[in-house]
Amino acid sequence: MRLFAALLPPQDAALQLGAPVDRARALPGADRLRWTERSGWHFTLAFLGEVDDGLVPALEERLALTAREHAPFTLRVAGGGRFGDRAVWAGAAGGVTQVGRLAAGVEAAVREVGVPMEREHSYVPHLTLARGDGGTGLGPYAETLAGFESSPWTVRELVLVRSGSRPRYEVVAAWPLGPGK
Repeated sequence: MRLFAALLPPQDAALQLGAPVDRARALPGADRLRWTERSGWHFTLAFLGEVDDGLVPALEERLALTAREHAPFTLRVAGGGRFGDRAVWAGAAGGVTQVGRLAAGVEAAVREVGVPMEREHSYVPHLTLARGDGGTGLGPYAETLAGFESSPWTVRELVLVRSGSRPRYEVVAAWPLGPGK
């Protein structure tokens, strides 16, 4: 199955992000972009790709351990940018260092289980909003996010998500951050 590990923003943050995204979607040419559904907004920590079903139990066990090694932290959706003309994204503020550490921990856990990980770029916490066709300049869409900040929330769990199914994204498992009680 096709999997990724992620952090899910709460509904309040997604609702707040909806206003600048609606402005971006109203710009000329926005209909040429593939916009992500609000219900699927997430901060990817690691994209695993196709994972053999036989590895999933060990992967879940290792991700549970990783989640326990990282304390809950505060995060906000903030600002935005683009990856060339490939994607428009919303950024993060607040616990960005903690997100990076958690992403590194998840990546290490995934490799320990035997799932190959290839990262082309350094990790940037982001929530993908739209994907480009390569011929549409994405600068104006990213600019609609300038100065945006959602209310802060406490990130309390790590989730493993299946991609490509119906619904588009399905949470397979979730683990609380921090040591258990």
